[in-house]
Amino acid sequence: MRKRGLRGALAADERIGAGNVLARVLAHGADPDGPGLTFDTAVDGHPAGRALTLGRLDERVAARAAWLHERGIKPRDPVAVWTTAAADMVLSYLALTRLGAIPALMNGGLRPEIAAEYVRRLRGVGVLADDAHRALLAGHDLGVPVLGTPAEAGTGDPAAAPQHYRHHGDDPVVITHTSGTTGVPKAVLHSHASLFAATRHLLAMPQAQGTGRILNALPAPHTATVLMVNQALGNRAEMLLLSDQGGERVLEAIQRWRPDGVFGFSVTWAELARFDLSAYDLDSVSLWFNTGDCSHEPHVRRLVAVGSRDVVTREGVTRVPGSVFIDGLGSSEMGHSMFHITHRADTDRYGRCVGRPYRFAKVAVLDAGGDPVPAGEVGWLGVDSPSLFRGYWNDSATTYRSRQRGWYLTGDLVYADDEGRYHHLDRAVDAVDAGDGRWFYTALSEERVLAACPDVTDCTVVITSGVGGVVTDVLLELAAGADPAEDRTGRVRAALGPDVGATLRRVVPVRSADIPVTVTGKVRKVVLRERYLTEAPS
Repeated sequence: MRKRGLRGALAADERIGAGNVLARVLAHGADPDGPGLTFDTAVDGHPAGRALTLGRLDERVAARAAWLHERGIKPRDPVAVWTTAAADMVLSYLALTRLGAIPALMNGGLRPEIAAEYVRRLRGVGVLADDAHRALLAGHDLGVPVLGTPAEAGTGDPAAAPQHYRHHGDDPVVITHTSGTTGVPKAVLHSHASLFAATRHLLAMPQAQGTGRILNALPAPHTATVLMVNQALGNRAEMLLLSDQGGERVLEAIQRWRPDGVFGFSVTWAELARFDLSAYDLDSVSLWFNTGDCSHEPHVRRLVAVGSRDVVTREGVTRVPGSVFIDGLGSSEMGHSMFHITHRADTDRYGRCVGRPYRFAKVAVLDAGGDPVPAGEVGWLGVDSPSLFRGYWNDSATTYRSRQRGWYLTGDLVYADDEGRYHHLDRAVDAVDAGDGRWFYTALSEERVLAACPDVTDCTVVITSGVGGVVTDVLLELAAGADPAEDRTGRVRAALGPDVGATLRRVVPVRSADIPVTVTGKVRKVVLRERYLTEAPS
């Protein structure tokens, strides 16, 4: 079947969902010798960096499904997966969903005691862990056995795999977790239908430029990678999945593999900002796609200045310098970005504008009581979408605390402008009530500092409220060659504006390693706030 016809057939397929895309793509007549997935590590003797065909991918998944089935894994059995390699994570996900089981994908960077507690709270039936993570779990009470390693699972007999489990739309299909800024991450449950809702919408639309050959720089255990795997399979696209999303690793992969689209989180774009991008061959890239936290203007501008894209002119399709950056705001719970905005070198709508919502999503800006507020007024972001998570696994109390009057409260503070575009100001836990109806926003402050200081590649603003009032500390990550002894206080104070600027206590150059982050690279401002409340200024 031709790709365009296949995409339409998949979008209309009532049986397809996040748990069976590979099987349904093959059932609709996709060429088994066509693209499957490419990994950056060897898989069952298959070399790193060489694509698995669709048929070979299906065989490797069947082998793992057979191995797991022999060990008693059944439909609706939660199985934790803790590993580093993207291949181990994705193939385990595909094999477990083939059985109707529920993979619980865990970021490899979790501290062992946090990982062990997370596994205990799952109350599942077992753990798949690579050798390194199996060693980290030794001595911890997990409440379940370690079944083996993902590599061992690959030794199963594909011919012995049971028939693919037939999912219902409400069946639980995967558990991913939040970034864990305050401790043990929350376990986010998605269903067969919910995690395919956005993909179904995209398959019904013309395929976007930059989605034919994708470099996936998203963390492998994140909801976003599950989405991208299913989207790539449905689009019959090529995709290389990276196990390490560091800036240097991403740049090397772009030059070697030459993707037309790169998908990642804002932390990766911040890392790329530390490099002179003109020194790299990035011409193949026409699209940068961001999800999670929205990205800062200076980081976006560096990216859209490189790469190239096709444009339609009177003379036909022409390749021109410069790429496109699609920004959005999403989270594990949302099941996909809820918003989208397109940036090019000649666009200037920034200021943390995340654009308009996708057509499948309904959004609202709400006051503390759950009532909508007028355009221009800051409030809580509420979301209602078929892509939303089903709840927090084994935690009904937290699930229901996140809901109000039919809306899922994302924990973000936003406002809508008169044109129906939304602007993100901060996470609510990071914003500070300054009294007299004034609120100070750390994310918006960071945007302003970066725009005013071109010799700063990234910054973290910590605003604390204590007995002595509100104080603001600004941590600057400097560009190579920038003078760390230069006093940037005046520039930073002016960028913060009169209200926040009046509370500025200190401006401190730091290394990126000095900033505490979660396993997905999100800054742990709760930790920084505690640190700066107890430390005197230097």
